[in-house]
Amino acid sequence: MGKCTRGYKGPNTSKKHPRHPVYPCLPRILPITRANHVWCSDITYIPPLSAIVPIACRAMVQRGFLYLVAIMDWATRKVLAWRLSNTLDASFCVEALKEAITKYGKPEIMNTDQGGQFTGADWITTLNRCRCENIQASR
Repeated sequence: MGKCTRGYKGPNTSKKHPRHPVYPCLPRILPITRANHVWCSDITYIPPLSAIVPIACRAMVQRGFLYLVAIMDWATRKVLAWRLSNTLDASFCVEALKEAITKYGKPEIMNTDQGGQFTGADWITTLNRCRCENIQASR
């Protein structure tokens, strides 16, 4: 019998940057009852030929998948902004955040994981400019 191997799980989207600061974790009990109180953001990856990837975006694919970042309001569960990228740099995340702020105003709290895109200078500077508290899930 041949060896049994695990299937490919895909790329890791939440690599913590060793020099970026660690921010406090959002308390588990926090009543969120209104829009713009708490926003959240996360990154996932999607296969390039998936039915959900627009045909025009398939040309972006170089590594076999795309990264999707979404900014969502916790109270309304509405996706406020999103971006696709073929790299995991922070710029597409910051672009989505700026679009959400432009369209919907600023949140009081932004909750993310501790991935490098959400602890980098561009992301933090954007949140600080709108006086938004940055709270990140701990590992």
